[in-house]
Amino acid sequence: MDINEMTHVEGDYGSDQIQVLEGLEAVRKRPGMYIGSTGPRGLHHLVYEIVDNAIDEALAGYCDKIDVRIQPGDVIYVRDNGRGVPVGVQQQTGLPALTVVYTILHAGGKFGGGSYKVSGGLHGVGASVVNALSVWMDVSVRQNGHLYHQRFERGDAVTELEDLGPLEDPEETGTEVRFLADPEIFRETTVYDYETLQVRLREQAFLNAGVNIMLTDERDAENVRSESFHYEGGISSFVEFLNQNKEPIHPEVLYFAATAADDNSTCEIAMQYTDSFNELVLSFANNIHTQDGGTHEDGFKRALTRVMNDYARKYNILKEADKNLSGEDVREGLACVISVKVKEAQFEGQTKGRLGNMEVGPLVSRMITEKLMTYLEENPATARAIFDKAMAASRAREAARKARDMVRRKTALENSTLPGKLADCQSRNPDETEIYIVEGDSAGGSAKGGRDRKFQAILPLWGKMLNVEKARLDKVYGNDKLMPVITALGTGIGEDFDISKLRYGRVIIMADADVDGSHIRTLLLTFFYRYMRPLVEQGHVYVAQPPLYRVTKNKRHYYAYSDPERDRIMADLGSGYDIQRYKGLGEMDSDQLWETTMNPETRVMLRVMPSDAAAADAVFSVLMGDKVEPRREFIEKNAKFVKNLDV
Repeated sequence: MDINEMTHVEGDYGSDQIQVLEGLEAVRKRPGMYIGSTGPRGLHHLVYEIVDNAIDEALAGYCDKIDVRIQPGDVIYVRDNGRGVPVGVQQQTGLPALTVVYTILHAGGKFGGGSYKVSGGLHGVGASVVNALSVWMDVSVRQNGHLYHQRFERGDAVTELEDLGPLEDPEETGTEVRFLADPEIFRETTVYDYETLQVRLREQAFLNAGVNIMLTDERDAENVRSESFHYEGGISSFVEFLNQNKEPIHPEVLYFAATAADDNSTCEIAMQYTDSFNELVLSFANNIHTQDGGTHEDGFKRALTRVMNDYARKYNILKEADKNLSGEDVREGLACVISVKVKEAQFEGQTKGRLGNMEVGPLVSRMITEKLMTYLEENPATARAIFDKAMAASRAREAARKARDMVRRKTALENSTLPGKLADCQSRNPDETEIYIVEGDSAGGSAKGGRDRKFQAILPLWGKMLNVEKARLDKVYGNDKLMPVITALGTGIGEDFDISKLRYGRVIIMADADVDGSHIRTLLLTFFYRYMRPLVEQGHVYVAQPPLYRVTKNKRHYYAYSDPERDRIMADLGSGYDIQRYKGLGEMDSDQLWETTMNPETRVMLRVMPSDAAAADAVFSVLMGDKVEPRREFIEKNAKFVKNLDV
């Protein structure tokens, strides 16, 4: 057929279906492509983009103060004392440079113009994307002794760039941005979470030693909350912060830094070992958290393992017949922050989760090989403490291997791969199946009776299980509370974990809404996070939310999941109702448990997703570690979230 004879029919993909989106229209059409999501994570990403521009000024050496405020109505205010966005005319467009930066994608000083040696915002979309996804944005610039201002609405400039006159201090410079996120885009919420911003801004202050970042929440005039993040110690202070609820086995934080011969990349690493059985390695490239690692993290891990084994052989800590220490052995109890600055950073993926620069790995590896070996040789007492820790980890790993093999042999002899108490489901498709891990045989019986057998499996547990925060892997194998969970899920644990073998797409913890139930939930979550972390990170873990109350009037039942919801139901019903407080799952019969907690159409569940590895590590260390005082402080601080159990 000749191309001119082609006609359009419904469902065709031809030239008529190709859309050309002008300006920032593409951002509003597909916001997830630019900020990841239009949920809370994407909402907070707007703040990060504007703050990152100020951080880039700090990296260039022109900014040391950043003021971030959540103002009434959830308006965001960010001001820095950098050079200020240029206000002169940009030659290609004939528009003021400020207008170009905030209204045109891929416009900025990060594309070879020489303004920034290193930068996190390499995609160049930050300021304009935030503008496009805001109801309005006001930008003020202090520059050349004058104050300049321009206003934008949903990506378009609605005023010309105005010169508002001379400044009182002609030397003052910087950029001030105020914006209101667009509820047409962020339909779930436009309310910012103070703690989420707190974590990110504290992190940036650690990574940029000397920069003072102020965060203030002004939404409640009677309870203004404000704090300043300023760390002259940089990433060494970061490691001290990570270890504040752990017991270091050597007092000082080890710090190493190096610069590449071509001066295009730098690396700094801070590390300290603690008595913990878990490792926490956080890596950053140009201040961006590379949560999936990359060449810098790989280079560090390889070099650390090699140096530790070379030292152990040289000083006869490892005998000739001994096996080498593994990477897991030498990183047990390690808290480490890796920060590299690269002129032309190459990130893999839209979320910049992994660094791909091949030249960075050798830089990190050489630095650790030379400087860590020198440190260990000059500090034999610290070296001995670290190696005692690694050798104990190696022995535990060997014990875990034997225990694992024994469990496998036992399973093979019994000719059964699933625990006896498991009531499995009919489907074998993980995309549709789910397993309820239920506290107690009584609740387990109700759950088995009320479930949909096609896709819901039930695994009852009884009693409190092992606290894995205080135990190594070898203690997990053979534990009568944890092994049924491991066997039922099918993924293995630790270094044997394989997410592709997961038998159920949703793993749901269902426990009583009391102190014991909370403890069991925390123990299970600690286990999943420490030994099956991808299960948590990929969103497979949920916490069931059974109702606290049943209010009955005229034989109709109303369920309340909180005290305020109970009060609203009682107010609506007026009088003549009966109220029952559920003290445990076992008090509900099968039909009630299905209706309130297990029916996908009516149930309420919490999905467990750790947005920040450092924060998650800290919470589990506080709640399940040995130190009592931090745990008490955590409980006192969060006591307002505990439900009233007295009825």
